[in-house]
Amino acid sequence: MSQTIKIAIIGDYNFTYNSHHATNLALDHASYFLDVEISYYWIKLNEASQLSVSQLKEYDGIWISPGPYKNDFFLGGIIDFLLQNSVPVFVTGEGFKIILEVIIARNNLNANGEKLISDNLVEGRVFEQVQIIPHSKALIYLYENHNDIELTSARYSLYPKLLNYLIDEFITIEAFNQVEEVEVFSLTNKDFFLACGFCPQISSTREIPHPIIYTFVKAAIEFQLK
Repeated sequence: MSQTIKIAIIGDYNFTYNSHHATNLALDHASYFLDVEISYYWIKLNEASQLSVSQLKEYDGIWISPGPYKNDFFLGGIIDFLLQNSVPVFVTGEGFKIILEVIIARNNLNANGEKLISDNLVEGRVFEQVQIIPHSKALIYLYENHNDIELTSARYSLYPKLLNYLIDEFITIEAFNQVEEVEVFSLTNKDFFLACGFCPQISSTREIPHPIIYTFVKAAIEFQLK
């Protein structure tokens, strides 16, 4: 391995949560698959909220881990900060909703204070199956030879009017789920800023690394080379 990249995993790590443990393993799978060394570091939300631009530049990619989060307010501030920078960002789990809330607030898309995003529709710390239905060419390609059944502990319903505000100008829908809700989206003005409601790391294996995750790692490699 001739290249090393640094990934910051932002979240309140708990070794008892399968999705947290799987995050580490999935990066190991991508490292082996792409033949690149990955140095990854978990940073607690309260510590990440203190990151400066110079500290952010130490990393080639940022992964917002699944929750639970000790303080959603910190994560909202972190995402707002990341939106102002160009580092590749990958979000899995509950951060999916918080990104949308930050975009809504920054662009005053909810002046009437309506409830535009549901609460988490997955109850408790359990996982349920979700079928990924790729919408964009990129996701269609990535799932061409990958199982479309994933596991999630975070699922949200978006008010149709909100989607009308967001689509094209702010986000690109990458995939839906079996109930026709948005499951994966990217930000239109970023080279790589992708959010999944589900946890692709759980289905990643050494033999079959998850394609979304190694695509994130490839984006970090390209970012380092700029």
